Amino acid sequence: MTFQTEKRLVRDFYAALDGAETDRIPDVLARFVAPDARWRGFYPFGERVGPQDVAQAFWMPLRRSLSRLQRRQDIFFAGRNEIDGFESTWVVSMGHLMGLFDAPWLGIAPTRKLVFLRYCEFNRVEDGRITETAMYFDIPHLMMQAGLKPFPSQTAAHLVQPGPMAHDGLLFEDAPAAEGQKTLAAINAMIGDLGSWQLGLPLEEELARTWHDDMLWWGPAGIGSTYTIERYAKQHSGPFRAAFTNRSATTHLCRLAEGKFGGFFGWPNFTAVHRGGFMGLPGSDTPAEMRVIDIYRREGDKLAENWIFIDLLHFWKMQGHDILPQTAEIAPA
Repeated sequence: MTFQTEKRLVRDFYAALDGAETDRIPDVLARFVAPDARWRGFYPFGERVGPQDVAQAFWMPLRRSLSRLQRRQDIFFAGRNEIDGFESTWVVSMGHLMGLFDAPWLGIAPTRKLVFLRYCEFNRVEDGRITETAMYFDIPHLMMQAGLKPFPSQTAAHLVQPGPMAHDGLLFEDAPAAEGQKTLAAINAMIGDLGSWQLGLPLEEELARTWHDDMLWWGPAGIGSTYTIERYAKQHSGPFRAAFTNRSATTHLCRLAEGKFGGFFGWPNFTAVHRGGFMGLPGSDTPAEMRVIDIYRREGDKLAENWIFIDLLHFWKMQGHDILPQTAEIAPA
């Protein structure tokens, strides 16, 4: 099984998009993206259909705000989607979009300084076109770089996140199929343990079944990042589970792996009721959605690193807290 055709198309798309003048971005998307392609992006962008809508709503305003935009990829891989019986092929890219914050974006005042927008993108490729995209990005992280404090507190450390420890995440050449199968098995074992938080073991014992003791959990701004099972349990997983109830079953739209890397996304991944205390905000009786991308690195038979993207702006909007300073300039789809 080879993914060279799909990888080449996405790499060519990125080269054309990143090198295009802002007013040529619609033409680039029209060349690589199917006319009826479905695009999912974090709040306030929502679901979009077709390359022109995506260009006008997301890419062109972003490029006008972050001048000299540069893509800095840390992870790139492809694979077949387990969720649809390994029928569709997806290409995954994760890293940062870096630029000079020279004009307002989403009501965030520019700093005229260097900023990073964390992103992870899943692209489904069929018949030489991108036909479906999940583009998730950490807007609160950019807000914090601009001097704002979107959330009252976070339980772990806020960082600009590095790529994999061995700097080996760019799988431009195909990895052996057996390695991807091992990674997918490790991810599925973790999901099976996670379930609905009902495994019945002490938290650190549960985590040790599928994670290395020196695990790295690179969480989104508002939660932060943490290191080792013990600190992850204390600085995120334990407080998170304590703050929520009525967690639904996990659902994914795509789950795949290649080599030592794999991941998934959902829309949403699950719903839960916030009892209070998460990120320093009050609880609510309203179930809210967690739209999440998780990217993993496997080492041996366990997971070693995890990069997480959560649409916290959407989650809190459903709870009655609109975190963005202004959202009038783009209506959610």
